[in-house]
Amino acid sequence: MTVRRVRESDVDAVVGLVHELAEYERAPNECHLTAAQLRAALFGEHPALFGHVAEADGEVVGCALWFLNFSTWRGVHGIYLEDLYVRPDRRGSGLGRALLAALAEECVRRGYARLEWWVLDWNAPAIGFYKSIGAVPMDEWTVFRLTDEPLRALAGS
Repeated sequence: MTVRRVRESDVDAVVGLVHELAEYERAPNECHLTAAQLRAALFGEHPALFGHVAEADGEVVGCALWFLNFSTWRGVHGIYLEDLYVRPDRRGSGLGRALLAALAEECVRRGYARLEWWVLDWNAPAIGFYKSIGAVPMDEWTVFRLTDEPLRALAGS
């Protein structure tokens, strides 16, 4: 088993994993990611998305997709983990922890202040895992989002 930076040849496998994650998160109809979109985001002229994959027996079985954020209070960047997914049959093997460790190593090596992500409130196994590695829930914050028509309406105001 290995964890490494995502390669262009991994794009189709990673798109499949993202769609599996959407299914797991009970929102398969909300996931519209295509290989062309992911390839452009990861490997285009100005990539703003980055990723790692977990391989087992030569097959990509997990992924972590992330981008940079910035802490104005700390004055340095951090990593925001958009997606972390390991196939169900490979969970418990240490691959999820290895993916997070790779991102933690990126933070430490680059002098970033933090590694952050969201988790669904009902995902007790993930919450337990995250707490076991020392992650702290940010319960005092509420996430807000604008999409679709409300986003367009605000943009046009």
